[in-house]
Amino acid sequence: MGKIGYITGGVTAPLGFTANGIHCGVRKNRTKKDLAIILSERIGAAAAVYTTNAVKGAPIAVTKENIADGYASGFVCNSGIANTCAPNGIRHAQTMCAEVAASFGVKANDIIVASTGVIGQELPIDAITSGIRALKGTLTKEGGEDAATAIMTTDTIKKEAAATAIIGGKKVTIGGIAKGSGMIHPNMATMLVFVTTDADITPELLKVALKASAEDTFNMLSVDGDTSTNDTLAIIANGKAENAKITQKGADFTAFKKLLTAVTSKLCKMLARDGEGATKLLVCTVTGAASKAQAKKCARGVISSSLFKAAMCGADANWGRILCAMGYSDPTLNYDKTSVSFSSVKGEIVVCESGTGIEFSEERAQEILLEEEININININYGKYSASAFGCDLTKKYVEINGDYRS
Repeated sequence: MGKIGYITGGVTAPLGFTANGIHCGVRKNRTKKDLAIILSERIGAAAAVYTTNAVKGAPIAVTKENIADGYASGFVCNSGIANTCAPNGIRHAQTMCAEVAASFGVKANDIIVASTGVIGQELPIDAITSGIRALKGTLTKEGGEDAATAIMTTDTIKKEAAATAIIGGKKVTIGGIAKGSGMIHPNMATMLVFVTTDADITPELLKVALKASAEDTFNMLSVDGDTSTNDTLAIIANGKAENAKITQKGADFTAFKKLLTAVTSKLCKMLARDGEGATKLLVCTVTGAASKAQAKKCARGVISSSLFKAAMCGADANWGRILCAMGYSDPTLNYDKTSVSFSSVKGEIVVCESGTGIEFSEERAQEILLEEEININININYGKYSASAFGCDLTKKYVEINGDYRS
């Protein structure tokens, strides 16, 4: 495998994908785009991972059925209304797929459909179908950015990433867009993520790679402890790179997983940084764990702690909240060798050694914690396993946003 290189762009960076996004009328604010379509020039292998919430949006049921055979041609997504617990939900999701099929010459059951927004309201399906027809002939390689904007709800920035590497003798590209700012918590913690690639890979191995990537990225992400009803991470691989087809686990499959995780990891950090009301990206890395499961439990426990997140908002080096969160996340934890430090672009400061507090400069710690990206470094010192989790601070703004979300 060649070196992974990040490039500009998102879902249209790989060969054979076009996209666009417009305002069709789901959202009252006409300045905000609310409908996106992403299409592949040819049908490709497809896979998806969904929310574990028992209450699921209607689009998830339709998407599961559509890609049950392991193939898809594109994505359609509206923002503003979630189409969850809503009248005619399944029928409206199917109608969106049917309209894409009629307008773009693909099959309705080859479309991945998604919605995001307010729960319980019926989709204005006539506005959406009119919007789909309006998008006919407008999808371009440059339209990925508009698609990324059209899937946003309370997001403050669009989220897109792309990377390349040499796999199977050819340059393979993976690109993706994401939306998510609140209701983000493992499993799944993606809100909506659409990934495209020109790699040639079987649907079975694509699914394995996607699940593995999600385990180390989106399922290690928490903004507010709420898991959405509509979370979907989906990918289409159209084979346009003409690499030696990945049909079994081996060097090429491992290289593809690494490239995929490079993209999902970047999107994951964007989601965490843009958490509702957030001022800081938090990355918690646990090393020296007795098992991978322990490393993940502890990292996720810390990043999900409301008390710890509030401390980070105030640049308070309250390391006791870290050990507390680790302790209830894994009751088997031996913490007597644990060390904790905080780091940022301003440097690093150790605040705990051997499971106990040490003297440190509060002023120096605050200087480090006032930065926009904070690393929480934890070494349990009992084993060889490690894991990282991603999140953000908890601010007063989060309450303000969610106090009047529907209005």
